[in-house]
Amino acid sequence: MNSSIHERILKVQDSLPSTVKLIAVSKKVSVAAIREAYAAGIRDFGESRIQEAVAKIDDLKDLSDITWHFIGHLQSNKAKKALSYFQWFHSVDSLKLAQRLNLLAQEGRTTPKVCLQVKILPDPDKSGWTISQLLEDLVELNLCKSLQIEGLMTIPPLGLDSSKTLSVFNKTRELAEKIDNRKLSNIKIKQLSMGMSGDYQLAIQSGATMIRLGTILFGKRDL
Repeated sequence: MNSSIHERILKVQDSLPSTVKLIAVSKKVSVAAIREAYAAGIRDFGESRIQEAVAKIDDLKDLSDITWHFIGHLQSNKAKKALSYFQWFHSVDSLKLAQRLNLLAQEGRTTPKVCLQVKILPDPDKSGWTISQLLEDLVELNLCKSLQIEGLMTIPPLGLDSSKTLSVFNKTRELAEKIDNRKLSNIKIKQLSMGMSGDYQLAIQSGATMIRLGTILFGKRDL
C-alpha cells in the first residue's frame, strides 16, 4: 500500500452507505497513525487488548470525541478496567461475562453499549453464543439493566467462500429480527457489527450497521 492512511480512509468512506459506521481497528497501530485517522474524520476506534489500548487511550485524551470500541475477547478479571476506558463492547460472548459487566457497570454507575457475539457456524477459534444458546439466555440477559444491549456481532470462520460468508451475515440479521420480535424491555437490537477488511462489502449487503476495518486502512500489521 503506497497510499496514506488518510487516502485509504477517504476511499473507503466514499463507498459506504450513510447507515454504516466505520470503526477503525487500531490494535498494533501507533498513536501517530491513530491521529492521522482522526484527522481523516474517524471518530470510532476498535481495540482488542486492554493493556495496549489503555496506554494509547491515555495518550489520546486530548481527542475527547473519540468513541472507543472493545472488540477482542474480554477476560472477566479485566472487565472493570475496560469499563473505565471503553464505551462499546462488541464481544460480549457469554451470559457469565454479560452478568459480570452488568454488576461492575452498576457499581460504577456506567451504562456501556453492548453487542452480543454469536457463532452462526461451528468454529473452534471463535467464542460466542450459538443461535439456540442465545435464544435460551435472552430472559437472563434482559435482566442486565446496566447494559445497553443494542446489537449482535459475528465473525465468520476463516476460509469460507463469498456465498457462505454472505449466508453467515444474513443469518445474523435474521437472528436480530427474531430477538426484536420477542419485545424484550432491555434488549433492542439496532446494530449489526459484522464485516472486516476482507468481507465488509458482503456484510453491508446483509445489513451491517458497523464494520470493523484494520488492514485496509492501516496496512498489514504483525498481529
